Amino acid sequence: MRYATYIFAIFIGLILLAAATVGLAVAFAWPKLPTLEALTDYRPRIPLRVFTEDGQLIGEFGEERRTFAKIQEVPAHMKNAVLAAEDDRFYEHGGVDIAGFLRAAVANLTSGGKRQGASTITMQVARNFFLTREKSYSRKLYEILLSIKIEKNLTKDQILELYFNQIYLGQRAYGFAAASQIYYGKNLGQLNIAEAAMLAGLPKAPSAYNPITNPARATLRQHYVLRRMKELNFITAAEYEDALKAQLKPVRGGSENYPVHGEYVAEMARQMAVEQFKDAAYTAGVRVITTVKAADQEAAYLALRRGLLDYERRHAYRGAEAYVDMAGIKGDTDEQLDVLLEDFPDNGEMIPAILLEASSARIRAYTRGGEVLEFTGQGLRFVSPMLADNAAPAKRLRRGAVIRVAKGSKGWEIVQVPDVEGAFIAVDPQTGAVRALAGGFDYNRNKFNHATQAWRQPGSSFKPFIYSAALEKGYTPSSIVDDAPLSFSSGQTGSQAWEPKNYDGKYEGPMSIRAALAKSKNMVSIRLLNSIGPQYAQDYAARFGFDPDKHPAYLTMALGAGSVTPWQMAQAYSVFANGGYRVQPFIVKEMQDSQGRVLARTQITSASDGAPRVIDPRNAWLMDSMMKDVVRHGTATKALALKRNDLAGKTGTTNEYVDAWFCGYQPSLVGIAWIGYDTPRKLGSGETGGAAALPVWINFMAKALQGVPEKIFEVPQGLVAVTTNDGRGDFVYEERLGAPPPDAEAPAEGEAAAPQSAPGPAPAPSPVLPVQPQPTPLPRAPHNEVTGEVPRG
Repeated sequence: MRYATYIFAIFIGLILLAAATVGLAVAFAWPKLPTLEALTDYRPRIPLRVFTEDGQLIGEFGEERRTFAKIQEVPAHMKNAVLAAEDDRFYEHGGVDIAGFLRAAVANLTSGGKRQGASTITMQVARNFFLTREKSYSRKLYEILLSIKIEKNLTKDQILELYFNQIYLGQRAYGFAAASQIYYGKNLGQLNIAEAAMLAGLPKAPSAYNPITNPARATLRQHYVLRRMKELNFITAAEYEDALKAQLKPVRGGSENYPVHGEYVAEMARQMAVEQFKDAAYTAGVRVITTVKAADQEAAYLALRRGLLDYERRHAYRGAEAYVDMAGIKGDTDEQLDVLLEDFPDNGEMIPAILLEASSARIRAYTRGGEVLEFTGQGLRFVSPMLADNAAPAKRLRRGAVIRVAKGSKGWEIVQVPDVEGAFIAVDPQTGAVRALAGGFDYNRNKFNHATQAWRQPGSSFKPFIYSAALEKGYTPSSIVDDAPLSFSSGQTGSQAWEPKNYDGKYEGPMSIRAALAKSKNMVSIRLLNSIGPQYAQDYAARFGFDPDKHPAYLTMALGAGSVTPWQMAQAYSVFANGGYRVQPFIVKEMQDSQGRVLARTQITSASDGAPRVIDPRNAWLMDSMMKDVVRHGTATKALALKRNDLAGKTGTTNEYVDAWFCGYQPSLVGIAWIGYDTPRKLGSGETGGAAALPVWINFMAKALQGVPEKIFEVPQGLVAVTTNDGRGDFVYEERLGAPPPDAEAPAEGEAAAPQSAPGPAPAPSPVLPVQPQPTPLPRAPHNEVTGEVPRG
């Protein structure tokens, strides 16, 4: 009895000693606890986000992907899933769950190690904001004390809101709102129970339970969360069964997946935001509102991709993208095939496939998820050269080859990722606001923005500016100029002899310049330029926003031997589309803080308010009518498929089919399409602006102009209707009525075209926001600045 009393006394003493020790530790540690300012004045690191004008997210930049969500915005099943997974007694305990703590302590003692945790949500908040993840008793003590302090100062909902927004969930996602977008491309409110349970399983181990990289383990964890939700009566038995059966499809590529493809636009906006706000742009929640419209942007993306893929179909198949080792594959549906495909991400609509069988008669290919596709007959026509026995071994299609397939209007077809590049830009000619911009086929494959950075020869798409200059010098659309061969000696050019040719090699003799522009006659353009003087034309072109030093004052300028970007062409053609004003293209409307307050806004000078007039309204109207003829019965008649009477533009094809352009507009929208190789080389015979670039423009305009009423410009004052020699009607400047036409003959042997002066370019407006990124020239085919390569029509 006495022995038992001693034992009991010792036990009580130890308890008292432990309590005293804990009390001393608490008394020592409590004053050293950090303040809760980080919680009470919570300022999460919110990334830079870029939006279309109508609110679609197209880009996000920052180390932490986070979208702040108030606790009231979190759906009940998402909140219940997290409570079931992490802390089902959250609303009952005071920061530390004693019952859970004792349960974990017993388990750890009996197992011989610290294998179970007892962290409540409040303790996780304390650790995430103030402590490390070190597993020590002292750190645990601080965590417990901080949790008690947090519970005394914040409400339960405030604590849960902090947890929902701060917790790391993999894929650079911080908080459940960001994870919802990154894993499923949805807002929190759109998640179903199965998806909510999947996300709720992530805090325990984001990498181990990642549904993208570890779907099997993630599913096991999700099932555990669903089971706990049912046990806690958060969901019914029927909801539990439905959630178990739900087929979840996480977004592959995570945060790079957006509903609108605006990667090039987002990058331009990012550069401007960083220039404005430096590194703070990535953490302060800056919102950049661009000028692009979601529907137009997606239309531009799809039109350019379709145009480049169509180009590829007209040319040779290059063979297998890569080869995989099929030695361990046991059947056509072996799961290892999906593992092999992990190294080949989708490229938009083009998905990778592994050949299971390849012969001249049949191809069978495995696609991600287990579908096996079969191609025979016409389905093999495109790839048949690479099925032949004499095909290059490194590109031949055989078992194990990786190819690309896409679903077209007639079913699955074999495609290839284009080597050729392109650009498309659409601008509102009244304000300069960019409505759509696609800088290339695939931003992730080639980040070079061809819309703003690619300096290329414009070919015949530059001719309208020569013709506009000629109208200012006294020509009229009905002026007759000889379409006859020309030849220039080395003495005239200052270099080598030059014999330019028409695109089709045909010459029609004397013809109106209206007809010459429609048919893109090179000889007429050269004679016009010689008549008005290359120096005058160079200065005149500067009015439209072109760089004079990139358009040397030689006769080759008549054929577009200078250098332009699609961005410049959009600005220049806007002058014709808006009646003679030069507007400054811009792509950022405003920048806001995370609360929506405006931090910076672009000052707009529109055609109706402040933009400088750079050409006479009569000139603009005449040029518009002449370029309408290009569409009606010239090199751009394919555009008649749009069944509109208010379309105008000009094709452009450079020498040896190196660059293909179509620059055109409807009065409310200018569109510029360009196609070519990064390192300039021949696109292929017949790949003209009308064949390669114009279809891109048509496909875009077909969507962008839906519901837009036709608009025909009224004839401006000062133009007089006349009857031409061939009995047709046309217009001339009133003061020039009856004046003799200028002489458009070629210079005689030994003569040089006399340079003439002209007004300089009108000053460009100065926007509040930083100017667009400075273009970086692409390498292009060398050409003699005097004689030039001869661009074609």
